[in-house]
Amino acid sequence: MLFGGSWGSTLALAYAQTHPDRVHALILRGVFLARQQEIDWFYQAGASRLFPDYWQDYVAPIPVDERNNILAAFHKRLTGADQIAQMHAAKAWSTWEGRCATLRPNPQVVDRFTDPHRALSIARIECHYFMNKAFLEENQLIRDMPKIAHLPAIIVHGRYDVICPLDNAWELHQNWPDSELQIIRDAGHSAAETGIADALVRAAAQIAQNLLDLPPEEA
Repeated sequence: MLFGGSWGSTLALAYAQTHPDRVHALILRGVFLARQQEIDWFYQAGASRLFPDYWQDYVAPIPVDERNNILAAFHKRLTGADQIAQMHAAKAWSTWEGRCATLRPNPQVVDRFTDPHRALSIARIECHYFMNKAFLEENQLIRDMPKIAHLPAIIVHGRYDVICPLDNAWELHQNWPDSELQIIRDAGHSAAETGIADALVRAAAQIAQNLLDLPPEEA
């Protein structure tokens, strides 16, 4: 069984589509399909309209004349030799993500994202992958769904997910007849939110029971 949320859902789908014979089921949360439109939504224009105050803090390290390509501007600073600029950019990047991760403000989630060492790791890894389109072809994960359409899956997604909007999970579900989509009404993106955490626990129990019920030759 594969279990992944956000970027983990991307990796789970990519692995399953590459090795469908090694996977019995999937549980996904906060689906991210790594398409350009999704990257642009959160890091260039889209989510900024919902949180203009948070967005102002996010783009603060980037000069106005570089904001036509914010991802490239962050990458330049996160990989540059100036360690102060690196950390300033990393904190802005990770604070933006932490603030947007939950439906209701959650200082603990923001604190986890903005821990200096964690912030730098998160920002540099994410920015590297997104600059390279996650090393996937555009819309690859939807295109290759026929490879795993026979596998059971439970998809858990917060209705008010701003980082990875619900239409990602909806489109995936439409291309996956054996999937079950659970839309959590009072939640955003984070697995730390009660509704999402509860749904994931139930999903794990359900999939585990289904796997236990398999004939020995299929288990």
